[in-house]
Amino acid sequence: MKFKFICFCLVSALGYSGMAQSISGKIIDSKTGGPLQGATVSYAGITVRTDRNGLYSITCGKPGILVITYVGYQTLRRSVTDCNTDLSLSLLPLTNDLENVEITAVSNTNKSLLYQPQSITKLSEKELKRSTGLFFDDIINLNVPGVSFERRTVNAGQSFNIRGYGNGTRGIKGASSNFDGQGYKVYLNGIPVTDAEGITVMDDIDFGSISNVEVTKGPAGTLYGLAIAGAVNLKTIKPEKGKTALGQDILVGDYGLQRYTTNLQTAGERSSLLVNYGNQKSTGYLIHNASEKDFVNVIAEFQPKEKQVLSTYLGFTNSYDERGGEQTIAQYEAKSDTGNLEYVKRNGHSKLISFRAGVGHNYAFNNWLSNFTTVFGTGLVSDVSSAGGWTDKLSLNYGARTSFDTKFTLSKKVNLSGITGMELQRQNASTIGYSMKANPTDLTPLTWNLGDPYWVINATTGNAATITATRSMFTEWTLSMPHDVSVTAGIGLSYMNIHLDDRLNPATATKPASFDTSYKAMYSPHFAINKVFNKKISVYASYSTGFKAPVSANFFVPIAAIGSNPAGAKVNAALKPEKGTQYEIGTKGSVLNDRLSYELTAFRTLYTDKMTAVAVKNPNDPAGTTLYTITANGGKQNHKGLEAMMKYTAYRSAKGFLRSVQPFGNLTMSDFKYEDFKFHQLVNNNTKDSVIDYSGHRVAGVPKFTANAGLDFILQYGIYGNITYAYRDKQSIVSTGEFYARSYSLLNSKLGIQRSILSHLDLDFFVGVNNITNTHYPIKIFVNQLTTPLSKTSGDAYVPGPRKANGYVGLNIKYIF
Repeated sequence: MKFKFICFCLVSALGYSGMAQSISGKIIDSKTGGPLQGATVSYAGITVRTDRNGLYSITCGKPGILVITYVGYQTLRRSVTDCNTDLSLSLLPLTNDLENVEITAVSNTNKSLLYQPQSITKLSEKELKRSTGLFFDDIINLNVPGVSFERRTVNAGQSFNIRGYGNGTRGIKGASSNFDGQGYKVYLNGIPVTDAEGITVMDDIDFGSISNVEVTKGPAGTLYGLAIAGAVNLKTIKPEKGKTALGQDILVGDYGLQRYTTNLQTAGERSSLLVNYGNQKSTGYLIHNASEKDFVNVIAEFQPKEKQVLSTYLGFTNSYDERGGEQTIAQYEAKSDTGNLEYVKRNGHSKLISFRAGVGHNYAFNNWLSNFTTVFGTGLVSDVSSAGGWTDKLSLNYGARTSFDTKFTLSKKVNLSGITGMELQRQNASTIGYSMKANPTDLTPLTWNLGDPYWVINATTGNAATITATRSMFTEWTLSMPHDVSVTAGIGLSYMNIHLDDRLNPATATKPASFDTSYKAMYSPHFAINKVFNKKISVYASYSTGFKAPVSANFFVPIAAIGSNPAGAKVNAALKPEKGTQYEIGTKGSVLNDRLSYELTAFRTLYTDKMTAVAVKNPNDPAGTTLYTITANGGKQNHKGLEAMMKYTAYRSAKGFLRSVQPFGNLTMSDFKYEDFKFHQLVNNNTKDSVIDYSGHRVAGVPKFTANAGLDFILQYGIYGNITYAYRDKQSIVSTGEFYARSYSLLNSKLGIQRSILSHLDLDFFVGVNNITNTHYPIKIFVNQLTTPLSKTSGDAYVPGPRKANGYVGLNIKYIF
């Protein structure tokens, strides 16, 4: 009996060992070869950590995906078909190797940044999460030389400025202003955020869900159509293959900042799904400055066949931001907490509800031809009030983008690859404007001005329905030759048509006054050459062009502005699109055993036919009051600049308390001037009056020098952190150079710890402080908005940032099933 029992135990043990096989091995640093202690190894819902020698062993019952993660290293996934195996792997550090940074929408089959003959900055989660990750000015201004990002409220009125270009032209006077974002294209998961007119509104973008950013600097008309300043590609977070996880992120901070994000993500070998909901709010740091937003994102990807991928995106946003109004120079210098009280009286705000959807289809026909097509649509309804009145807008923007990637092997060392396609957009929009008046039934005095009631909507001041259609065709080819030399050439062709019905007609009118205009044959050639040395360093030279066509507010002079005579309304037929021509040389590289990566770029961009707002004065008024404004082509802007960026791995070790130290920095020098920039200020009968000349002055709204520096570090036990410093030189507020915003510096820091516990639970706890030195600085400068004659006490000049150090604390929890 005893012998039978022993035999039974032996057989059971052997049977169990046959079922409970295991994967074992060693995890090392691919650069140093040293073992990585504490790396997380996951397989089929089981999670273990490597020991001090980097060794691990994990139970394996069937084929699956092994996932290895470690703070400061790229996540590694490996398919396992034989469970009883030894699998030793090396992790690649999140270093500065440009060879591993891939760019989308390029003609070269080698998509690494090193092989791109133009200035493109790519940001990963590491850069995006150096601060809260919620506000894009924290991210762009620190990490992208030559590019700035501004906002006019806590989280609305956001715009890019790329190499001195990016503002609209609807100012009181001067060559540019800051009311909307124009001249660049923004894409979210391949869907244009920029509408058919070329206006980019980002109030409905959940920047907290972005995991990847690409910024192409300079005219990009060859691949992106009407993109005279550049293009920005945003991508949302993607689920990790082989994982199903439920996450909850919580962030709270000063000024009532609260952010709650819930997400569900799952991904297998051929499909993935991400559902993300975020609620974000803030009481603001000025009077009438609160913000609240709700975001929903649903992203799914399917691979029905080996050669086919289908991706879908659905986004919804409900956004409300109060506007307290901009400050005059005097208010800003006095460190006031109030802006323009006319905004408060009118309940200044920006409310927006939007739906954005897109379906993308990627199909590889064979080894040399593939196609990617996206069909998209965005519906938006908004109401905005400010000191100038109230505006309602309803728009539907829809279209498609398709591109064919081709590659041919001409010989053993010569390849030809290309990208050819088109993008179509159409927007139907209705915009109604109202004046405002004091509420006759509101007898409640306001705390800021006793006896002054809130205002309500009054008479209609404008009613326009527009249909805008753009189409862009493009082709770009790269010839890759021996010795890592490549030549790129391409051309884009863009068209824009605008139809406008002015529905604010005199009583005698029987139908809307209709106006049409078109901008044709905007050709955008691109030529570049690139040489790579030893797969580590590249040098390039490029020539690129782009256009910006006028929007409906530019080409049309409404009846309401001119008077009751319908003959006064007209198309501004003389208005031409702006053109940008850029010459650029640069070098990129990863040296010192990939410990140091750098980029150095010099460029000259000439913008011609620059549009500017011209005030039409009342000839019968000695004070010279403005009747209305028109848009005119003023002259040229010559932008010459130098941009430098570096990242350095000063220290890395798989052992000890200190694991990694990585300093980084960038510098921008901008010599931007107006050239031959003259235009006539008109009177009511359109005769020439005085000549305004900006020639020789520095371009307003751009500092001559900007510099950023920082230090990322990783310690034992998953502790990480950073400290960053940003400097902005003084910059002119008006195109005549009479007023300058002072220079300033910002110091920020963040500290956190990432840990995995109970095999299924990932935690990330962090704290941070922004503006440690209590700096007084603006988050937006309103260029050319001072009233005439120029005065410190009148006209919009600044939106100030928080003057005091402000902190935040966050906890991200992820449960992995």
